[in-house]
Amino acid sequence: MHKDSTIQAKQKKDEREEVLKEIRQLENRQKILENKQRNEERKARTRRLIERGAILEGIFPLAADLPGVEVKAFLIALSHLPGAAELAAKLPKSGDKP
Repeated sequence: MHKDSTIQAKQKKDEREEVLKEIRQLENRQKILENKQRNEERKARTRRLIERGAILEGIFPLAADLPGVEVKAFLIALSHLPGAAELAAKLPKSGDKP
């Protein structure tokens, strides 16, 4: 009788260790997937920023030689021109389909 309870206890312990191992594996898999998603989001953002910077420099070639603070001030000044608010309001919102 004592052997049966010892065997059952060992089986339960082994089963618990196996479940804990599986949990650790799943947690690691989750971390890997989250890192992959963050990397994809970072790549998409970097690409978007590069594309928009290229557009800005294409339209305003002197912007390439200006420091970031001056480019920001220039864009703010453009946003205050008559009609800029109405034009911006007509732009599709983020996430909207074109």
